[in-house]
Amino acid sequence: MTKQKQPEKKKGTLKRLLRYLAPRRKRLFLVLLATILSTVFMILGPKVMGDTITEVFEGAYARLTGTGTGIDFGKVGQMLLFLGALYVFSSLFTFLQQYLMASVAQNTVYDLRADIFKKLKKLPLKYYDGHSHGDTLSRVTNDIDTIGNTLQQSLTQFISSVVTLVGIIVMMLTISPTLTLIALVSLPLSVFAIRPFLKKSQEYFSKQQNTLGNLNGHIEEMYTGHQVVKAFGQEQQALETFDDVNEDLYEAGRRAQFISGIIMPVMMFIGNLSYVLISIVGGILVTQRVIAIGDIQAFITYTRQFNQPINQVANIANIIQSTIAAADRVFALLDEEEEIPETSSGEIVQADGAVTFEHVAFGYGEELLMKDLNIDVKPGQTVAIVGPTGAGKTTLINLLMRFYEVNSGSIKVDGQDIQSMSRHDLRNHFGMVLQDTWLFNGTIRDNIAYGKNNASETEIIQVAKAAHADQFIRTLPDGYDTILNEDASNISQGQKQLLTIARAILADPPIMILDEATSSVDTRTEVFIQEAMNNIMEGRTSFVIAHRLSTIQGADNILVMDQGNVIEQGTHEELLAQNGFYADLYNSQFAEEQTG
Repeated sequence: MTKQKQPEKKKGTLKRLLRYLAPRRKRLFLVLLATILSTVFMILGPKVMGDTITEVFEGAYARLTGTGTGIDFGKVGQMLLFLGALYVFSSLFTFLQQYLMASVAQNTVYDLRADIFKKLKKLPLKYYDGHSHGDTLSRVTNDIDTIGNTLQQSLTQFISSVVTLVGIIVMMLTISPTLTLIALVSLPLSVFAIRPFLKKSQEYFSKQQNTLGNLNGHIEEMYTGHQVVKAFGQEQQALETFDDVNEDLYEAGRRAQFISGIIMPVMMFIGNLSYVLISIVGGILVTQRVIAIGDIQAFITYTRQFNQPINQVANIANIIQSTIAAADRVFALLDEEEEIPETSSGEIVQADGAVTFEHVAFGYGEELLMKDLNIDVKPGQTVAIVGPTGAGKTTLINLLMRFYEVNSGSIKVDGQDIQSMSRHDLRNHFGMVLQDTWLFNGTIRDNIAYGKNNASETEIIQVAKAAHADQFIRTLPDGYDTILNEDASNISQGQKQLLTIARAILADPPIMILDEATSSVDTRTEVFIQEAMNNIMEGRTSFVIAHRLSTIQGADNILVMDQGNVIEQGTHEELLAQNGFYADLYNSQFAEEQTG
């Protein structure tokens, strides 16, 4: 079954790749025309050279036998000038062909990268949760580069090889059909000989590309988490995993290159047999005056050239195997299931902040995590969400932000179903401060201003002061112009958190989501942040995910979650009075803090 589907998959991938070339069909036609002209001029060269040799030989022979005046150097000179012109024009058209193909290849790769980037923006959060970031990056960079290099170099070479092959056969037929037949016998023999190697190498080229993605994923994870790796003393384990994956990549690459490398020697062996046979038969025909000596010289040259395009096609076949494997991975990413398309552009002009969950059911797989979740949040309320790890706290936020779609039921903001709103408009009404900070490579000013377009300098400084970030920013050498590196490792984790809080304050959304926003700051700073957060949350709806229950005692409503459902809710005092799950959770945490 797999063997039957593999050729169909390969054929489908090639067709899909060719569709990306379709918009450049005019330039491709010019490339084809330039390639044909370049090749034709090159092919005519040996024939003109052969005629020149014949002219010299016959002139010299006539002089020796007294049957002529000798070599006509004027005619020979004209023939050599014509030969030189052929090679000059061939070179000019080769340059034109490469120039045009560079544009075609780069534009095609540009379109592929653009489609990939658009696709990445449409993929749901579950794709990123289930795929290695390094493997995704490998598809966007390594695999597309492989396709681009093939289009840039191998496609024109393939066209040139085919045209050369056809042109040489035509020229050979004009010289001697008998010798041409001998030369052509090597073609089916070569195809028959290399076919098994092509099939086998495709398997290993596919494995090579997949393993390369795994290796990139491992390296990316180890690099971004190098502090954790060192802290837990897992350097040796990381090296061993790298060695294992690297060994798999080496083995797949070695097998792919070895098997594909056999093709060229096999082709050369068959070509050399043909060359020897033609030389013997051609020599006999010259002695019998069937063909001229210059023609046999031209034919032998064509024979060597005849094998060259076949060898090039065989070599290109290896590259195409790798390219198909790369294209499969790129198209597999483009075929990933996207977020549910927007069905309506409903928009809330100014949200009051009322949020309701009505009979919501949701699961990451077939088994449901939430079965009948009902929550009613009034505008301006501060809602704390607590519970053990895996209770569904972050899942609830993911559903509210439409990072995931509910299986059934509905979530409403100010009475409007969020599925009737565009994701962009919905998320404009939310501000988020996450436990995992995200800052980009740029100035501190730009990172804070990410929460609001065209924010003024005064606004940026005000929100930095509100988040208690202004003081540490001014101690940096360049202040607000300090450049954060790629993972912002040139400031502390707590300082990163302060910047993300400032960014959320600047956005000034009607609904705020705080996921353990103070988890990475010290106790003294936490007090300041809590005061700032209380001011921010005043008058707006706020969802606070907390593990330290001491930070949410003043919440208007506390949702206690376990196994995806709200099992208790109420104020801090009401829940303690119930002496249930929350009371146990609070008392155990308080006891731990006292012990600590």
